[in-house]
Amino acid sequence: MSKLQEIHKKAMDLAEQADLAKLRGHTEQVQDFLRQALSLELEAAHMIADDLAAEPTRSVLHRSAASLAIECDELQTAEKLIARALAGSPPSDVEEELKDLFLQINVLNYLNRQGIELTESQRQCLAS
Repeated sequence: MSKLQEIHKKAMDLAEQADLAKLRGHTEQVQDFLRQALSLELEAAHMIADDLAAEPTRSVLHRSAASLAIECDELQTAEKLIARALAGSPPSDVEEELKDLFLQINVLNYLNRQGIELTESQRQCLAS
């Protein structure tokens, strides 16, 4: 397994632990797991960011990191990751998912500017 794959696997394992912690009601652990997962996924995305020939891996890693960034309320980071992913040649399905994430970020930013805070379940509905 390559270093890139190893880092990505660790990130996804942490994201899964966050999901399990959420299901078990351990809300204090959820953000810790998500932030750790984001840190690793950012590392993986940065490792491959300049390799435009590495599609679809490149855009998939950026999409994954952007999703984690949104969950961590790191909207600017997510926006940059999406822009970097779209600057390559992502497959059409990944491109659509990236655009959906971008739309989600803009809705969240708009709501934040309006002083509207969403509950966790409302944020989940927006992400669906």
